[in-house]
Amino acid sequence: MEPASPAPVETTAEGAVPAQPPVPAPAPASPSPAAFAARPKAPTAAAPVPAAPVPAAPTAPVPAAATPVNMAEAAKFGRAEDDGHVFLLLDGEEFPVGQYPGASKDEALAYFARKFDDILAQLTLLEQRVEAQAPTTDMNKSVAHLREQLGEKASVGDVNAALARLVALEENIKALAAAERATHEAARSVELAAREAIVAEAESLSAADPATVQWKVSSARMNELFESWKQAQKSGMRLGRATEEGLWKRFRSARTVFDRHRRAYFSQLDNNNAVAKNAKEALIEAAEELSTSTEWGWAAGEYRGLMDQWKASPRASRKDDDALWARFRGAQDKFFTARQSANNALDEEFGANLIVKESLIVEAQALLPVKDLNATKKALESIRDRWEEAGKVPRSDMQRVEAGLRKVEDAVRSADEDNWRRSDPEAKARTSSALSQLEATIAGLKDDLAKAQKAGDARKVAKATEALEARELWLEQIEKAAADFS
Repeated sequence: MEPASPAPVETTAEGAVPAQPPVPAPAPASPSPAAFAARPKAPTAAAPVPAAPVPAAPTAPVPAAATPVNMAEAAKFGRAEDDGHVFLLLDGEEFPVGQYPGASKDEALAYFARKFDDILAQLTLLEQRVEAQAPTTDMNKSVAHLREQLGEKASVGDVNAALARLVALEENIKALAAAERATHEAARSVELAAREAIVAEAESLSAADPATVQWKVSSARMNELFESWKQAQKSGMRLGRATEEGLWKRFRSARTVFDRHRRAYFSQLDNNNAVAKNAKEALIEAAEELSTSTEWGWAAGEYRGLMDQWKASPRASRKDDDALWARFRGAQDKFFTARQSANNALDEEFGANLIVKESLIVEAQALLPVKDLNATKKALESIRDRWEEAGKVPRSDMQRVEAGLRKVEDAVRSADEDNWRRSDPEAKARTSSALSQLEATIAGLKDDLAKAQKAGDARKVAKATEALEARELWLEQIEKAAADFS
């Protein structure tokens, strides 16, 4: 066995250190399938790239398969010597970047060119982040890191062009950061206006005349304002301690005044408890009279009216109000329980109709798949007539049985539409035209493939082969469609 080649060595400020092997690039994604075609076959694979030498020492890293390198482009900015030393050509000077002993000159140069490609990949990614307007938090650090990597001169490539891209990138980052600051200030202004609006409305509620306030509505609104304030404090933008404390003091003062006025108002309601109690007892008496009615529709409407009156009535004391509500709700429950029992009896009566309709569904399903369209349509019409004559079914089964018949109706309708499409002369003409055009295209692609094969151009052969395979799949689909019209 021949001894393995040593690992590449890079030149750094601390001296020569083993270089890390290149990392293989991800395989390209397969092209998307065109219309009418299944997924095309993968393109012909390119010739494999030789792997970097395997180090002899067991502790050294094993190089992965190298990524392709444009050697003509790499030669513009670097050169390699027979002993594996590689130099960067920059502004008319040569700078040593490292050594890859035991390898060919091209392999040594390609290794350090790939290192430069890695730097360009990082630069491109950062440019894409700026273009996508990502947060600029760590972008300047990334620029500095890239500039440091280029300054180390430990790779081979167009360093000046990369530095020029970095300069442009720095300007774009500054503009993006300025836009971020402007957006932040605009958002802060919106947040401040929202907080001030909450405080202003709370102050307006607290300043209203207690005698004219609708306390139920206003109390609910004050609670909503308080919840809005808490939500803003929890998830809203920070406005600064002084600003937030000032707004909170105003809001808290407004709530205090509002609560004091509300307590004073409701203390006056104690004198009205007797009146409220009498009014609700009258509603209870009416509800209890309705509880034995069998005029279901009319009585249900009356109960809705009584409920509206109950909601509009003033509240008695909490103890009395809970007891009154229990009596009122008990009368309602008695009526609606009786109505439900009556409905259940009707559902039982409709059970016979359900049996008829279920048998009609079975009869309808037997019509599928459609073989004789006219006979099937006539049979389905007869089933529909008997369906209507069968009458109502229990409400719990209504949706199910309707869906069962509808499924058969949809299948027959689809068969009718498909029959019409098959006899449509315009569709036949369109299919024939598409078939002719595709056959002409395939003939042209075959000529292109033959020319590429004759010229020995592997790239054009692969491209023509892929295009031809896709068009042939299209042709297969269109021929199937044309057969449907025959």
